Amino acid sequence: MLLLNKSDIKKVFNMKEAIDAAKEALSIFSEGKSVVPLRTNIDVPKYEGQSLFMPAYVEGLDSVGIKIVSVFPKNIEKGVPSVPAKMILLDGKTGDVICIMDGTYLTQLRTGATSGAATDILSRKDAKNGALFGTGGQAGSQLEAMLTVRNLDRVKVFDIDKKRAEAFAERMSKELNRFSTKIIAAESSDDAVKDADIITTVTTSKKAVFNGKLVKKGTHINGVGSYTPVMEELDEYIVQNADKIYMDSKSAVLSESGDFIIPIKKGLIDESKVNGELGEVISKKIEGRTSEDDITIYETVGIAVMDVVTAYKIYEKALKAKIGINIEL
Repeated sequence: MLLLNKSDIKKVFNMKEAIDAAKEALSIFSEGKSVVPLRTNIDVPKYEGQSLFMPAYVEGLDSVGIKIVSVFPKNIEKGVPSVPAKMILLDGKTGDVICIMDGTYLTQLRTGATSGAATDILSRKDAKNGALFGTGGQAGSQLEAMLTVRNLDRVKVFDIDKKRAEAFAERMSKELNRFSTKIIAAESSDDAVKDADIITTVTTSKKAVFNGKLVKKGTHINGVGSYTPVMEELDEYIVQNADKIYMDSKSAVLSESGDFIIPIKKGLIDESKVNGELGEVISKKIEGRTSEDDITIYETVGIAVMDVVTAYKIYEKALKAKIGINIEL
């Protein structure tokens, strides 16, 4: 059994490869070539957290996996990841565990990558300005993915804590200095949105983090943080008025994400507002953006097939590079 930590993964796998893996995973899922039960969520109210168990089987890769991931927002105050996790990868031919890897970094990588895939497929090719809402453990990979697929001049970062946004922008300007993008803290939510061609929200908010009426024509939006029925990052106006809406898993999003559950319950939209899954766009079963003026939304709650496909690709590369620690139990 191979053990891989964050450093090991970074040595063998980059964001571009993660985005390619995300596209493959989304296509596999939408074509029905995987088994992906809805995740099991266990509330931990004492610490305002949740632990999630996410299994999947991908026949084409002969691989099974389960990611155990927790979301404890207050961890950020303790200086530890707010989304700690471990990924367990099994050989689909034997059922035996072949790898355990750092699921926290895997989650950051594949979650950023799925937004990167959506941004690559749905946003305008000439996009120049980005907006990022949230500066937690997922934010860095979201920013890296955005910059990997589009040559942006500027990204404005907004957080309810202005100092945290400033510190994040300064740190990411150094970490992502290979990109010629100016990363700055936004003065306000409105300031972040008003000129944005790409907007990514990755918070734990229970109310909209931006004013949808300020979103300009042609903007692409990634909704990442709303993974429970009471969490709502996206403004209901923009959900109602977007031209195209896509999801990683329609059934999962409509079961789990308040971004859509809440406006549907209010009668503001119905399921027909959703155009389909991003995997269907990748497989060319449905159309993506058809106009430069289209406002597009991609909503992701995370599906375990992404973890299994990405983990499998990482495992393969680590074996070839002889990276990681082998142990026998």
